[in-house]
Amino acid sequence: MPEQPSGRRERKKAATRQKIADTALRLFLERGYDVVGIRDVAAEADVAVTTVFAHFASKEALVFERDADFEQRLAGAVTDRAPGEPLVPALRREIHALVRHCLADDAAPVWHMIDTSPALREYEGSMRLRHAEALATALAAEPGPPRTGTVRRAIARFVVDAFALARGADDPQAAVDEIFRMIEAAWEAAERSARVPQPG
Repeated sequence: MPEQPSGRRERKKAATRQKIADTALRLFLERGYDVVGIRDVAAEADVAVTTVFAHFASKEALVFERDADFEQRLAGAVTDRAPGEPLVPALRREIHALVRHCLADDAAPVWHMIDTSPALREYEGSMRLRHAEALATALAAEPGPPRTGTVRRAIARFVVDAFALARGADDPQAAVDEIFRMIEAAWEAAERSARVPQPG
């Protein structure tokens, strides 16, 4: 059966996006994040500057090119988990996997670059807030007594921040487990509170 043109187009776009991101990261690590500009990335990747901006909204976004995947994985840990699987263990498993990924040897130079760049740290902070809002939205569909928006957003921020806190801990995997014991206690307390009839 002939390949659909739209499929070819999407694959070509994805390949171009990945090429730009890989080129940018290589240049940032070789020359320094502050030294390399968008024009340098475009020239090295052999694309137009407009093509870079068609795929990435900012220079910072080039470093966090898996931003959308991270967000989808967190939300998917809630919405796509097996029937009957408890919520918090599913989220803990996903954060464990993400922490293992970010601690791989080849990731260390990237995180060093992020940690030493005020612009990248600020971007990462705003990114975490966005991820937390997406996760809070996914939590709204959880069965059981209704939790307030405040509870959902608080739990979502705890989960997202667990990744950042564990990344800098002496024992990252133990840190994830420690943080998630608190998250589980908070989620269960919110559930108990939601079941208590309010005076009125």
